[in-house]
Amino acid sequence: MLTQEERTEIEAEAAHYPTRKAAAIDALKIVQKHRRWVSDEAVGDIGELLEMSRADVDSIATFYNLIFRKPVGRHVIYVCDSVSCWIMGSDHQCRRLREHLGVKLGETTADGRFTLLPIVCLGACDHAPVMMIDEDLHGDLTPESAGEILERYR
Repeated sequence: MLTQEERTEIEAEAAHYPTRKAAAIDALKIVQKHRRWVSDEAVGDIGELLEMSRADVDSIATFYNLIFRKPVGRHVIYVCDSVSCWIMGSDHQCRRLREHLGVKLGETTADGRFTLLPIVCLGACDHAPVMMIDEDLHGDLTPESAGEILERYR
């Protein structure tokens, strides 16, 4: 069930659009902001609030890779795997991160602190290789610097 705060925020966003359905992405982002992910129940509740089917909301949620449909850690690490980053050694970077965290891509650490995800491009090719933790972009990475950066999020 959506909280009153979530409903209020979604209604405020929906008021900016000519149809309620147009606020679906905003609604998904609002729920994720409060819960860190969007459950099946929340998808149904959003659909009901915005007068959409559960399937329509789910198709939007699963299309966007920044909407999480399963629980994630407190911090989400996006490792860029674009060509530019790969040329600059992102594969070594990613391997080091996996070893350091003890997880594979798509997994969350046992303590629930980090989720490690690949992402096609972070738009910072001039600082490749790059990763983003939550909303913080980190560029010109080395295998050593990535571990040091992670310590800031402990």
